[in-house]
Amino acid sequence: MRVEMPRYMERFGAIRFYNVQRVLELSGGKTSDFSGEVPGTINVGSGDIEEIEANMTIIVPVKNENPKVLEGVLSGIPHDAFIVVVSNSKREPIDRYRIELDTLFQFYRLTRRPLMVVHQKDPVLGQALKEAGYPYIVGDNGYVKDGKGEGMIIGLLLAKYLGRRYVGFIDSDNYIPGAVNEYVHIYAAGFYMAKSPYAMVRIKWPYKTKFVGKRFYFRRRGRVSEITNRYMNMLIASITKFETDVIKTSNAGEHAMTLELADRIGYSSGFSIEPYQIVYMLEEYTGLKSSRFPEIMKDTIEVFQIEPRNPHIHEEREETHIPEMIKQSLATIYHSRLADEFLKNRIREELLARRAISRDEEIPEPTKYPPLIEADARKIFKMLEESSDTLIIKEF
Repeated sequence: MRVEMPRYMERFGAIRFYNVQRVLELSGGKTSDFSGEVPGTINVGSGDIEEIEANMTIIVPVKNENPKVLEGVLSGIPHDAFIVVVSNSKREPIDRYRIELDTLFQFYRLTRRPLMVVHQKDPVLGQALKEAGYPYIVGDNGYVKDGKGEGMIIGLLLAKYLGRRYVGFIDSDNYIPGAVNEYVHIYAAGFYMAKSPYAMVRIKWPYKTKFVGKRFYFRRRGRVSEITNRYMNMLIASITKFETDVIKTSNAGEHAMTLELADRIGYSSGFSIEPYQIVYMLEEYTGLKSSRFPEIMKDTIEVFQIEPRNPHIHEEREETHIPEMIKQSLATIYHSRLADEFLKNRIREELLARRAISRDEEIPEPTKYPPLIEADARKIFKMLEESSDTLIIKEF
């Protein structure tokens, strides 16, 4: 895969945010070229990409997804990556989790792909999290709370048990298997370029595509991400006193991290999890306070933002959820200790204008979860392996 070299980088404390790099060739051949033989580009050879993917876990959070779409997503994930599916699908009146298992079993039978699947509401999972030192995502009823963020955390803990060095996320509603395949290759290319053990790769969709009338319409910016990016950059400007537009992936559902970084950042509930990752890093690693993880402060966090060639096509849902997604995303910035009153007022005005809140309503603070570093992932897996009715693991 050939990608542009980072043309611009902004540094905030221990964090390097690279400006967007575009994919130039989906396949750049067998040999890597990091020296810039073609000016302004980096080529990551197929052998290096496959080597990194063989050390990668891909997490697919699922909720009531069409089994054909889910099968397409699975088919796009490169063969050597380990797949972890975390489902929060309904089990009544129709057991949609059983339908997903049928899809996964058939996929495994035909491909012999290593994979693992568990249901978010497994009662053993809730107990295992409590005993393993990470009770934060468990509700009062003993079950893991609803929410995409909570499902992603479960996937991260299982990936931590597996011990592969890299972990990435793919949304389950992607209609184009080729786009999924490209995203994982991009993760590998980003990690190949990284010099730090604490690296993150975030996908910036080139187009979010929908079918209008008799033709496709390629929308350049997502409705939520455009707004969140603006205020995330304003948050950075409030720290540095210089305007910036370096952040373009605040709501990147498709992103990947080294396991070392995944263990050392905080998480949050629901749709707020992707922007909160950035907010947490800004709060923890810009040198504005003493960090819990001095090993990162002595090194760097590298955040790559890479634009693929494939447009993103997923199911178009009703727009009623858009104000809620905007509210959850901007709430991570609003409640950051780095946000000044000017920024908070701007966010409140934005949410009022979009009818995401009422005039007398407070902006709810997202539920925040601590880093995973102290969670005993092995204990979680062993308890699931011994007692769970929903955990399925298939290996070679």
